Amino acid sequence: MGLVSSLAELSVLVDDAATRLYGVANRTPLQRNDRLSEATGAEVWLKREDLQPVRSYKLRGAYNLISTLSDAERQAGVVCASAGNHGQGVAWSCSKLGIRGKIFVPSTTPRQKRDRMIALGGQWVELVVTGDTYDEAAAAAKTVCQETGATMVPAFDDVRTAAGQGTVAREIVEQLGHTPDVLVAPVGGGGMLAGCAAWLSNRPGTHIIGVEPAGAACMAAAVEAGEPVTLSGIETFCDGAAVARAGEVTFPLVRDAGVELVTSPEGEICTEMLAMYQTDGIIAEPAGALAASAMRSANGQPPIQVQPGQSVVVIVSGGNNDVSRYAEIVERSLIQEGRKHYLLVNFPQEPGALRRFLDEVLGSDDDITYFEYVKRSNREIGPALVGIELGDPASYPDLMQRLSASGITTEVVSPDSPFYRFLI
Repeated sequence: MGLVSSLAELSVLVDDAATRLYGVANRTPLQRNDRLSEATGAEVWLKREDLQPVRSYKLRGAYNLISTLSDAERQAGVVCASAGNHGQGVAWSCSKLGIRGKIFVPSTTPRQKRDRMIALGGQWVELVVTGDTYDEAAAAAKTVCQETGATMVPAFDDVRTAAGQGTVAREIVEQLGHTPDVLVAPVGGGGMLAGCAAWLSNRPGTHIIGVEPAGAACMAAAVEAGEPVTLSGIETFCDGAAVARAGEVTFPLVRDAGVELVTSPEGEICTEMLAMYQTDGIIAEPAGALAASAMRSANGQPPIQVQPGQSVVVIVSGGNNDVSRYAEIVERSLIQEGRKHYLLVNFPQEPGALRRFLDEVLGSDDDITYFEYVKRSNREIGPALVGIELGDPASYPDLMQRLSASGITTEVVSPDSPFYRFLI
């Protein structure tokens, strides 16, 4: 669908979408969060879009677009590309409206999300796994649309999608009773951010902050370049927001709204996911915890600065997390917090070398969580890969000082190295 010329035009479409979605999308809870409120001094509220029927806000945009199609367009069917959540929204909408759909997903999409798409869409949808990124899947979906005449249902880059997703902001204001001082939203391609910013543009007083994963900050790149640009490579861990290029439709709207953009490291996202699970009882996927992760201050000042007493609404965008990913999530969190380190340790080939390492180098509260060693009898030293979890992250310099004093040569495995990616 063509570009809208202003935020005001999109704001009207958001109101239209709200009428269309009434009784379809859940009016998800707006819950005060004690943990983040106490940490910041602000009144922090979580908008629980993880409690939609498809466990993400993507239902709003997908249903809004598909429900506007003509009879002929419905007969031709719909096609979409998705990292997971949008596909579930399309699948659910196809089943409710009785429309055939074909969903293209990248190979990085968690199996839990793939299975849910099939379950939600039933006989109405076909799932196609292709490419390694969302953008590759999107290219394949566009080709099918051109060949079959089916309607493309973009995950974010269409005003109908953005309008549906923007109804989140409308609900927040209705539930809160006033516009929040700060709205914090996750950003992938910018659909929800554009829709929310447009609807709030006629209601001044809300500072809008978009949070991107550090490994896929496509909207910030677009703002810097003055137009959407394709990132040369992205980190796909935060799959629901791992987009290499901001939308042609959404970018100018986000730019014109004067939205503040910040990034959050993937490890910080993992730490927030664990806090949500253990303290708040919320199962959030990486993109679902993205916005809240920017309020953390474990490693200094958080990217988002809020004032005591301000009303701050943070959007929890999705809860489709695969339980098999939690081992990786814990690992990334420990690394981000500075608790987990990997070392290549060259042990002397002599009895008692490991015992001396344990007694003289390792701290009393430290633990070895990984150890791989191959003894080579024809050498004086033998390398071992050692994973160490520190009792106190601040004790890392002391550990390295004791290692230096021991005479054992060591090489730190950098988190930026390809070898490190093999470990996690």
